[in-house]
Amino acid sequence: QVQLVESGGGLVQAGGSLRVSCAASGRSLSIYGLGWFRQSPGKEREFVAAISWRGSSTDYADSVKGRFTISRDNAKNTVYLQMNSLSPEDTAVYYCAATKPLASSLHKYDYWGQGTQVTVSS
Repeated sequence: QVQLVESGGGLVQAGGSLRVSCAASGRSLSIYGLGWFRQSPGKEREFVAAISWRGSSTDYADSVKGRFTISRDNAKNTVYLQMNSLSPEDTAVYYCAATKPLASSLHKYDYWGQGTQVTVSS
């Protein structure tokens, strides 16, 4: 069982940067694939970024490629999402998620945090 808690959300101006974090408890994240998702009012939750449990592979939604960077620090049991060049379209609740242990893909997530609000003003 893994518990995930996001932090670092807030209000930022368009063009600015923000880093959100997700700290885990219950088990080490070293063997879990990790992902970030976001959801805006009236929309379905969408994939943003993911990183493999080995940390050697990353994937990004087309809408954030070149602007967002996912990283992990297994020693701190934390995954990060660095968001640069933010626009109002990035406004959403951002969620972190974890796969099953030793997952072979980054398509299925079984553990979810409660989310952190990111608001980008124009």
